[in-house]
Amino acid sequence: EVQLVESGGGLVQAGGSLRLSCVASGFTFSDYTICWFRQAPGKEREGIACIDNSEGTTYYADSVKGRVTISSDEAKSTSYLQMDNVKPEDTAVYYCAADDSWIHSIVTVAAKSDDLDYWGKGTLVTVSS
Repeated sequence: EVQLVESGGGLVQAGGSLRLSCVASGFTFSDYTICWFRQAPGKEREGIACIDNSEGTTYYADSVKGRVTISSDEAKSTSYLQMDNVKPEDTAVYYCAADDSWIHSIVTVAAKSDDLDYWGKGTLVTVSS
């Protein structure tokens, strides 16, 4: 059974840092693209970063570029989202998702679509001011 399980969310002060984790199972991690999304209350889901595990290529949305780093540990089948200098507007439920096509993943994120193969259930990040 395919599973993606996020963790690491919680309450952080503006300007602080945290690292989210996404543990994957049930598929060949090295063949897949992992993307991170977030959804704030009353807003659409927003793609923020992706990594192509087969190539190491990364993508970042302009809204988080410079403050977020996506990475993967293939031995642990885990993707990480390091967030630095967090802002109140970063408050959202954060989801990881997986797809077997890098191009499809990027097109999906650019089109603001949710059409990736597998999704986790999310972890809540709350940034206080």
